[in-house]
Amino acid sequence: MGNILLRCFTGDDGGGGGGGDHYPYYYPASRPHYQQPQSYDQPASASPLPQHRRQQQQQPLGPHGVTPATIGVSALARDLLNFQSTSMVPEGLSQHVGSSKKAQVKWYRNMLEAYSNRTSPPKTPADAAQLIARALNMIQRTELEGILEFYNFPVSSLPTASSKHQPSSLPEGVQFVLNTLPVYDKCIGDGDGFTAYVSTTDPSESAKVPLEVHEMVIERTQARKCRDYHRANALQSSLHKAGYKIISSSDEEVLARKYRIRMRGIDAPELSMPYGKESQNALVKLIGGKSTRIYVYDQDQFGRYVGDIYCNSVFIQVEHI
Repeated sequence: MGNILLRCFTGDDGGGGGGGDHYPYYYPASRPHYQQPQSYDQPASASPLPQHRRQQQQQPLGPHGVTPATIGVSALARDLLNFQSTSMVPEGLSQHVGSSKKAQVKWYRNMLEAYSNRTSPPKTPADAAQLIARALNMIQRTELEGILEFYNFPVSSLPTASSKHQPSSLPEGVQFVLNTLPVYDKCIGDGDGFTAYVSTTDPSESAKVPLEVHEMVIERTQARKCRDYHRANALQSSLHKAGYKIISSSDEEVLARKYRIRMRGIDAPELSMPYGKESQNALVKLIGGKSTRIYVYDQDQFGRYVGDIYCNSVFIQVEHI
């Protein structure tokens, strides 16, 4: 798995030859978490270097084509090689992202897999940014931008937050589509309504998250790191009031937006009415613990989004009649 990374540092393209010396592909100089390059002014007591070595060292970014524009590409390769052997993420990344170290480890595992599956390493910052975006396509947009900023990669290389996640044409009357996280059983209030959450990693949601919500998420993360759980819980409550919730998914946390849903064309009995509980249980069996796709037509007087519900390609209203 590490061959592509090793070639990046040795400058070995598989052709052999080259004498005997291999100089590092990357001289760290761009990021604060790396040690600064050693000065090339030798102390008087130091043994003089051979002429060809002194000429090589006069190139501060290395002899294998690294330039100020591509040093971040080499920094990424160095970090992935280090992660492969130590499972440690680079120091300083937390200054650019709000997620925990545990989540960062998962990111670098995904990036390492994507990097190792390539036939050749990325050559430009834009190419490296595309690799990261594909490997981390499920994390929040702000976190992805923070990683690119960390390596000085262009954010403009990211895909725009829209088209590929939206159908080219919608049924007549549909205003937008929601792709929800798995619906909790306890969030299904009766036979025709439930509460659903949509991850803010969804491009249709990421651009709509208020700045104050982002700030609360970052502050909560910092509070938890400092074990100030009283402050973290208070921020969690504030997020709930703003219509958002932090949901644990696998080994990471996801910021999600809350939506109250009303099934279009269904008028189920209230829980206190005859067959009310049976209707609720039937809906739990259909969508409980599963992700749904909702075609939203309208919003009712109670602020609920009225729409058609699909789950595993099944039209739920038909099954629920």
